Amino acid sequence: MLNLVLFGPPGAGKGTQSQNLIEKFGLIHLSTGDLLRNEIAQGTELGREAKKLMDEGVLVPDKVVIGMISNKLDANKDAKGFIFDGFPRTVAQAEALDELLASKGSEISGMIALEVNDAELEQRLLLRGKSSGRPDDANPEIIRKRIKEYNDKTAPVAGFYQAHNKYKSINGIGSIDEIFGSINSVIAAY
Repeated sequence: MLNLVLFGPPGAGKGTQSQNLIEKFGLIHLSTGDLLRNEIAQGTELGREAKKLMDEGVLVPDKVVIGMISNKLDANKDAKGFIFDGFPRTVAQAEALDELLASKGSEISGMIALEVNDAELEQRLLLRGKSSGRPDDANPEIIRKRIKEYNDKTAPVAGFYQAHNKYKSINGIGSIDEIFGSINSVIAAY
């Protein structure tokens, strides 16, 4: 089973490359945002708990998110693998994900980090904001805050995977095909 953590700051190209990975390897894209919305829409116990917390303006605890991931893994037992997008965001989440996968006889194959400098990220997000209409991609100040938040809080997760020899960094600047070629080279080693 090929289980990848696709990693990088906002605008690094994770969504584009996830789609390429899904098409080539038949992986299931596991986005925590999509999971939350789906569980809420289905009215599951976890979904009701998450909605209550979100309505109160509180972050959904790791325990709830891990429960949703567990449900998704169980619902796709025959999957060739998963792309984890937006999770883990902290070392505690990475540890919890490892425990969950181990309990199901699996593990993370590796983390692939798309490295893009801050100036390039800002330009990409501003361009995306023009076409997507997303307000968080249209304001340079908000973009810089999102990148800083990633650098301060999420980037340390890379150290967790480095310590387990499961971290590979690739240049996230270039054509979509060039970047995907680099990703494929990393996956070939798995």
